[in-house]
Amino acid sequence: MQLLDIVVVLSRPAESGNVGAVCRAMKNMGLSRLRIVSPEAPLVDEQIRARAVHATDVWEGAELYSTLKDAIADCALVIGTTGRRGKKRKHVSMTPEEVAEFCYTHPGPAAIVFGNERTGLDSDEIALCNLASHIPVDEAFPSLNLSHAVQVYTYVIHRYFTSCELKDTQGTWKPVSQNEIESLVKTVTDSLASIGFYKQAGRDLQERFFRDLFARSGITKEEQDYLAGIFKKIGKLAN
Repeated sequence: MQLLDIVVVLSRPAESGNVGAVCRAMKNMGLSRLRIVSPEAPLVDEQIRARAVHATDVWEGAELYSTLKDAIADCALVIGTTGRRGKKRKHVSMTPEEVAEFCYTHPGPAAIVFGNERTGLDSDEIALCNLASHIPVDEAFPSLNLSHAVQVYTYVIHRYFTSCELKDTQGTWKPVSQNEIESLVKTVTDSLASIGFYKQAGRDLQERFFRDLFARSGITKEEQDYLAGIFKKIGKLAN
């Protein structure tokens, strides 16, 4: 993966000034791909440009989406930033340094998702992410400004990526997107359902498990087709 493969996603941002500050934080570290999902209030261009300073090109190239699912659909890996835990949230969370190392060794676009300034990412948004990450902070005051959090991640990623020798080698694998992973997960769970596996509730949790597993492993289109063929055959044999 290269720096241009990193996508910063802001879900439901509340302040235009924070969006501008995020643009500046990104450009400082060589990142330019910004996606904004369903802002809480209309974004004010003048306020964003004032805070972005010389990074207005990041704002001008930003993409707007109505749902987080659409914003991450073409990404091979999705990392949600959150400091909270819970039954419906991720059990394992990476530090920014671990995120940088993990992303570097996995090809294809990766989205790093930041939640609303006041509430962060909710459980449904975290469920769409394959990994969780947190910034280790003092427990007495754990809340970070949105642009400060983005700055931490972009700095660590830039430093890690530029310290490694980037090589464009032939034959490197290309992982499938989130849309393709969703298709594979449906094939797998549909096949399991056809043999009576889901006699009790729990399919939705297993779908989330498979989605995260396939994304972290970075499966290719060929591997996706091979796995889908196996589970389709399971369903046919059961019938």
